[in-house]
Amino acid sequence: MEFREVVRRRRMVRRYSDAPVDPDVVDRMLAHAQRAPNAGFTQGWAFLVLDTPADVARFWESTGADPGTHNAWLDGMRTAPVVIVPLTSKRAYLDRYAQPDKGWTDRAEGRWPVPYWWVDAGMASLLVLQTAVDEGLGACFFGIPGEHVASFREAFGVPEDHAPVGAITVGHRLADTGAQGSPARRERRDDVVHRGRW
Repeated sequence: MEFREVVRRRRMVRRYSDAPVDPDVVDRMLAHAQRAPNAGFTQGWAFLVLDTPADVARFWESTGADPGTHNAWLDGMRTAPVVIVPLTSKRAYLDRYAQPDKGWTDRAEGRWPVPYWWVDAGMASLLVLQTAVDEGLGACFFGIPGEHVASFREAFGVPEDHAPVGAITVGHRLADTGAQGSPARRERRDDVVHRGRW
């Protein structure tokens, strides 16, 4: 598929078939994610891959999705056979930029007006989403509720110096009928590009 078609087709998919995802495809997603730009070539990211029914169920339980709770969004999302959780390490960036070739020996966070540990993990996540499209799959990036980050960490042994940026469901796409009662689909804005002056 041509790159422009991958970009055009990329959308958040919220309902999946029960067909398994080829592990080789998941490996390609992760290989592509690791090619994302990253400040100082820090590579301060990690990816938790959950691809067994038990691990996927534990993910939903640990992030607050009570198995007895039903709503259109959650019921659809829980059909994904794979969940990838991109994580980032602020410490890795502070350590990297304290090395001699960078020279910021004080490790001060104030030197980072933009926290690139979040930005870089976001770019890596986008490559997972684009690879899913290129492989004929669906995917959706969404956040882990703040009040459930600690239980997520405990469930999967995530170290304290790594923070989840969100999570990505991956699977074979089904037609998305949308959540009942949801507003009409929003159109893409065309007033976001400014040339030369705002």
